[in-house]
Amino acid sequence: MERAAALDLLADRVAALPRPALVAIDGVDGVGKTVLADDLAAVLGQRGERIVRTGIDGFHRPRAQRYARGRTSPEGYFFDSFDLAAFRRCVIEPVRSGGQVRTAAFDHRSDAPVPGELVDVVGAIVLVDGVFLQRDELHGAWDLAVFLRADFVATYARMSVRDGSPADPEDPANRRYLEGQRLYLNRCRPQERADVVLDVTDVSAPVVVSGL
Repeated sequence: MERAAALDLLADRVAALPRPALVAIDGVDGVGKTVLADDLAAVLGQRGERIVRTGIDGFHRPRAQRYARGRTSPEGYFFDSFDLAAFRRCVIEPVRSGGQVRTAAFDHRSDAPVPGELVDVVGAIVLVDGVFLQRDELHGAWDLAVFLRADFVATYARMSVRDGSPADPEDPANRRYLEGQRLYLNRCRPQERADVVLDVTDVSAPVVVSGL
């Protein structure tokens, strides 16, 4: 299926949700979550929908907490990367109450809190992209959860081009992230939990696995 056709089908599914709606774009590192979420936002925006964009990356924990188990620890990546309480307080709870979401709380690059942007969610679709979005602590929070699927060979090849990381998934430098993702996949089974699954091994021609 052409990417535009897949996006149209996904937009149809999202547009049918009651508002405000909270939608997760989940998947492993390098699978294309942010790009797809941005593209979906554009399609929905062209239809006149009101979109709020945010991501779990704006809710990191401080560096010292993220690496407390060691810089190569998969458990540290999965368990310690994100401030889930802040994400719930700033995003999930305001969507449920029809208030204002705060789009970010912490910048992991500067290792400092940020005020984020306050956005009214009345009548809006809130699109959230990020890793580990269907973990147990967030399971059930979403009005729709989309899981993007691709094998690690494909995703690490993309990350090699994007940020210079080793293209071989099994390279020791990738251990924290590869094994952290395997921990998530095995522990939480996000493909089984998701409402929609797209195989994006070929990003230009997504394959609908389920939900559309």
